[in-house]
Amino acid sequence: MANKYSDNAFTGLEAAIVLIAFVVVAAVFSYVVLGAGFFTTQKAQTTVHTGVAQASSSLEVVGNVYGIAADANAASLDYLNVTVALTAGGTAMDLSQMVISYNDGTTRWTNLTNNTPLTDCTGIISTPTHNAKWCIAQKINAGDDDMLDPNEQFMLAIAMPTTAKINTQFTINMQPAVGAVLPITRTIPGSITKVQALY
Repeated sequence: MANKYSDNAFTGLEAAIVLIAFVVVAAVFSYVVLGAGFFTTQKAQTTVHTGVAQASSSLEVVGNVYGIAADANAASLDYLNVTVALTAGGTAMDLSQMVISYNDGTTRWTNLTNNTPLTDCTGIISTPTHNAKWCIAQKINAGDDDMLDPNEQFMLAIAMPTTAKINTQFTINMQPAVGAVLPITRTIPGSITKVQALY
């Protein structure tokens, strides 16, 4: 007489197949979870490294920002003198790759051109033309190249538009090839002299 439970029971082979199937599914699932975890970790690591590189390559303003006019009581500033250096621990920065923009609410220059070589300040310091230009007016503790290295300072001359008049607030953004943007916001005082510190 046949066993009445034989139709409902698993054989040892069937149980082994089910067990193997569960193990395979669990292995695939764990592989997917671990792979996603490794991918997330790599992305986080890349983000941290990029953030450190950005922070370590930033510029800072050294001293005051000076507005220069050809004559006392002129209608507008001709150019600015801004001295920049690397932040502490910063890596060398090629200033020939830097993008400078200007905005005062009336005039907006999105990309001031740099003269070639960068130390040629024609049209900015000598015979100002109020064109969208900038140059390196002076290098302090620096070599002949355009690389801003640690412990070096570059004085930049940045041309100003004719709208840079008294009581005008303006913002200059310096965007190096690698590193954070350095925004400089200043207000032109109520009277213009040949040289004035801007705050």
